[in-house]
Order: sequence, then structure tokens, then C-alpha cells
Amino acid sequence: MIGAMEKMEAHRKGLLHRAFSIFIFNHKGEMLLQQRASSKYHSGNLWTNACCSHPYLDENIQDAACRRLQEEMGFVTVLEHAFSFTYKAELDNGLTEHEFDHVFMGCYDGPIQPNPAEVKDYCFMKMDAINEQVYDYPDKYTAWFRIAFPQLEHYMMQKKTTVIPV
Repeated sequence: MIGAMEKMEAHRKGLLHRAFSIFIFNHKGEMLLQQRASSKYHSGNLWTNACCSHPYLDENIQDAACRRLQEEMGFVTVLEHAFSFTYKAELDNGLTEHEFDHVFMGCYDGPIQPNPAEVKDYCFMKMDAINEQVYDYPDKYTAWFRIAFPQLEHYMMQKKTTVIPV
């Protein structure tokens, strides 16, 4: 770690910082998508992967991912680190996401109890349908999802997997 900064300041300045993205699949190979709450400080009402966030200072990235999945989507499952990448994207309100993003995957078929302050709606969707939707309606999806999704597809193709085994 080089330093610490409040999340909003890092986003206002567009500085590189740690983050994580969680992709959850059910046993049918469908991906869990969430629609962000309209009250979110950026990207409100847009569709994205199951959960994204930032670790606390000195928090292990995997522990942070597990904690945040519980807080945001209301369930716990085993998460496996898949890959990491860096991206930079301008957001809808003058903020910039410039993140070193750790991507985690998991499998879950149980009840979902999303936090209404974080999540407006959710659904499971097949990968090919997501691909088509992102292509046809990119403005309905978060900037980071549009960047991460093709990388996830590539990763899964290399690993020849559609679902993380439990």
C-alpha cells in the first residue's frame, strides 16, 4: 500500500485505488445481476454484476468481498479469486473510477435479500443474453461492468467453465 484516501476523494481525483467485483452464478450457469439503487452516488438505476466495492484500510481483499456481498445482497457464499485488471472510466457525475479491480466468482442458488439502499432490483440471466443486452443497450449498464464482462467471458473461456463448483 502506498497510501490511504477517502473513497470519494480518490474518485474525484481519478486516482488508482483497490477495488473488487463479484460475479455470482447459479447452478444453471446464469449470472446474478443487480440494478443499483437510484440513490447511489453514481451509476444509479444501472445494471451491473452482483456486487462491487472497496476494501477498508488494511482489510484483506477477499474478506472485504465476502463482507460486502453479505451487506449488499444479503447472502454468503464461497468466493474464488479469478483475475485482476486495471481500468479507468468516467462516470455520470464527474467522478472517475480508476481501479485495480480484483475479480471474484462464486456460485449461489439460495435466497437473496438485497439491501434496498444499495439495490433496486436483481435477476439471473444467461451469459449470451447479457452479452446481447450490453451490446444493444450499453447505457443501461455500469461503465465497469461493460469493461469487466468481456474479460470475464475470456477468463471463463480459457478455464472452460460456466459455473464455479461448490
